[in-house]
Amino acid sequence: MSDDVEFAARPGMTDEVLYARDGHLGRILLNRPKVINVLNDPMVSSVLAQLQDWAVDDAVFAVSIQGAGERGLCAGGDVRALRTALLAGSAGALRFWADEYRLNAAIDSYPKPFVAFMDGIVMGGGVGISAHGSLRLVTERSRVAMPETTIGFSPDVGSLFLLSRAPGEIGTHLALTGLPVGGADAVSAGLADALVASADISRIIARLAAGESLDAGVGNTSAVGDLGAQRDWIDSCYAGNDPVTILRALRGHPTPGAQQGADVLASRSPLAVSTALEAIRRAGRMNTLAQVLEQDLMLGGGLADSADFVEGVRALLVDRDNAPRWSHRSLEDVDAAEVALLFTGGRHWAVATAG
Repeated sequence: MSDDVEFAARPGMTDEVLYARDGHLGRILLNRPKVINVLNDPMVSSVLAQLQDWAVDDAVFAVSIQGAGERGLCAGGDVRALRTALLAGSAGALRFWADEYRLNAAIDSYPKPFVAFMDGIVMGGGVGISAHGSLRLVTERSRVAMPETTIGFSPDVGSLFLLSRAPGEIGTHLALTGLPVGGADAVSAGLADALVASADISRIIARLAAGESLDAGVGNTSAVGDLGAQRDWIDSCYAGNDPVTILRALRGHPTPGAQQGADVLASRSPLAVSTALEAIRRAGRMNTLAQVLEQDLMLGGGLADSADFVEGVRALLVDRDNAPRWSHRSLEDVDAAEVALLFTGGRHWAVATAG
């Protein structure tokens, strides 16, 4: 590699994403380190265009993605900007989600190896631009999560396609609570392929730049995380389709992990938790990532029209009082019919994908 490789913005596009040709490797560098490289629409458009160019460039054998700075690959979508857009009407937010999900799909179906370095914080939209790649490498510094229920939203970016296929009910636990996991647990949950040392990233890049074809054997695929040892209570407590029953099972289980799960679940948006449970169950019956992404956009439109997303972002990221006033007092107060209605909003997909 070339540690001195020169990165540059795509001509005419934002410098919040930079690119370099390093031998046979096309390198993507998300470049908003002060905010842990959160994604906005210009960044998504830039990456999509660059991927299309490299797909037909015979000199590029593989593509990699990293985040600038020391904190992580990507902390998600720019939800503060999305909240501002939603306060002015939902069209802008829907366009962003539609573009973001197109990028997730493009990474999943990319015709060349797509190597994601999931070092540091990888959350929300950061999972979407990495976990659908063909080689997903976490490190000892990785903290991977889909924390959407924290802000009154449901896990999106196609993450439920992966989490619904995680062993037992691990995916349900992660989707409903939004709790972060380390690298080994990300591998066991199907969000990553192998654990590597962060100090080895430059050597792996050098091998890719030299044209070497790499697979999960480049790292440790059998590292043991925390969740595997907790399958007993996770699988029993998160069984079924009723969020109230799940919360009661967690409360009634003596294991400290179950008690923590109950406390976390009770603090999340009741509507978002109820929606996420229904969404992951439906995702488990879907055959393709595209179907899950379509569901994600449909739910985004419905949840954008609810008060919880705007309120959740306010409490966590704007006023930072961590005291959201959710639209429902508890999971018991969420009407199943209200949740079901969110899964019938096909008009949002049509609006967002038009043009």
